[in-house]
Amino acid sequence: MIVLTGATGLVGRSLTAELGGRTRVVTRAPRTAGFPSDVEVVEGDPSRPETLADALRGASALFLHPRAVGAAAHDLVALARAAGVRRVVALSAANVDDDLAAQPSRFRGDRNKEADDAAATSGLEWVSLRPSSFALNALTAWGGQIRAGDDVRYVHAGFEESPLHERDLVAVLVRALVGDDVLGRVDLTGPESLSHAEMVRVLGEVLGRPLRFHEVPAEAAARGMVAGGLPEPFVTAMMARYAAHLARPQFPPTAEVEKIFGRPARTFADWAADHAADFQG
Repeated sequence: MIVLTGATGLVGRSLTAELGGRTRVVTRAPRTAGFPSDVEVVEGDPSRPETLADALRGASALFLHPRAVGAAAHDLVALARAAGVRRVVALSAANVDDDLAAQPSRFRGDRNKEADDAAATSGLEWVSLRPSSFALNALTAWGGQIRAGDDVRYVHAGFEESPLHERDLVAVLVRALVGDDVLGRVDLTGPESLSHAEMVRVLGEVLGRPLRFHEVPAEAAARGMVAGGLPEPFVTAMMARYAAHLARPQFPPTAEVEKIFGRPARTFADWAADHAADFQG
């Protein structure tokens, strides 16, 4: 039995779909969670570990989601160890060792450093997955613009990342939770480094549309993002990250997905094809 925190989010629901009846999902609102009937759903708040005492009994593994668990990662892992859990798998991030103020997702609630440290010091079998930027971020950043037309306005046309398909992340998480060949810290990326402008070009090719990238000054883009509802500290940290790594990619491609599965990681074009409908007006 595998206990999943963060089960109602994108990663958690995908994990639940893959693991099926082997899962015990923890949610603050079980009556509205909408999970399949073969999944055990229990009420609890991962940021308050004492509420998970019953959920952890008889479990073999625990998945730590850094936003769901928050600052309670160490306490939750200690409770899991006392309950006889043998393995803990944490979702962290590639930039987890950067200064905390330079980690944008931290300003949206992710406590990647705490989850990573809690897994590594757990005294259990442990895995900490450190994914690079998600390909899905392209939908968040540009989806509205592409649904409205063929012009994409964003910062730093030449900034490069190695976008990771969420299906590859979930596949590795499943292997980490139920297999024996993924242990320790694992740096996950997509198979290629692409600039913002190149990603928009790929999207255009997949969608069959003449998408055009227009670089916007960082200050103007930041004002627009904040006006659109993004937290100012998050936007500030993201813009600082872009500026600091314009010369070369911060996280170049790794071969971890291929090492684990014997096949290349899914490309950004693969991801775009899987999400083509999300970009249609």
